[in-house]
Amino acid sequence: MKKLASALALAASSFVFAYSSFAEEVPVQFSTIDDFNAPNSQDVKGVRFPALYGKTSNVTGVDLHLLAISEVDNFKGVQFPLFSVIGVPAGANHVNESMTGAAFGLWNWNKGQATGANIATVNITNNVKGANIGVVNYSIGHTSFDWSVANISKSSGAQLGIFNMTDEIKGVQIGLLNCAKNGFLPCFPFVNFAVK
Repeated sequence: MKKLASALALAASSFVFAYSSFAEEVPVQFSTIDDFNAPNSQDVKGVRFPALYGKTSNVTGVDLHLLAISEVDNFKGVQFPLFSVIGVPAGANHVNESMTGAAFGLWNWNKGQATGANIATVNITNNVKGANIGVVNYSIGHTSFDWSVANISKSSGAQLGIFNMTDEIKGVQIGLLNCAKNGFLPCFPFVNFAVK
């Protein structure tokens, strides 16, 4: 029985490495510092394991951090760390162009378009169709919904937090202090909303 299990494991690993050497897309990848990816591919459809710092161009599926910063250009799926320290996720996500799905981590840094949810202690984003949930949310573009202690954005649909600030609120801000250039007042406690 042990020989059969060993033979099956060897055959499966041989298949993955043989498959990855002939195909541009791989089902499983380990990624770490110095642009080391095993198998060596920039397209993953399946599961990726970044450790310390991993960089891959396109990932569709699941990104499981091993105490890492995960950098991708385009991501579809779920990103989350496997470990936490005192309940805080020990991993971070850095997306250069687009993210569709959910990103969990110590921090999320998304420079492009995000569709879904960014859930982290700190979310630094550009445009988000979905939700930013954290302790601090900072966006240089438009966000649909921000929920944290401090929300700062160029434009937002709605913000819920202790301190909310945006140039343009399209819906409502609810918090201790709410500032919006187009609000019924530039800054107002408890609630602020667009006058146009």
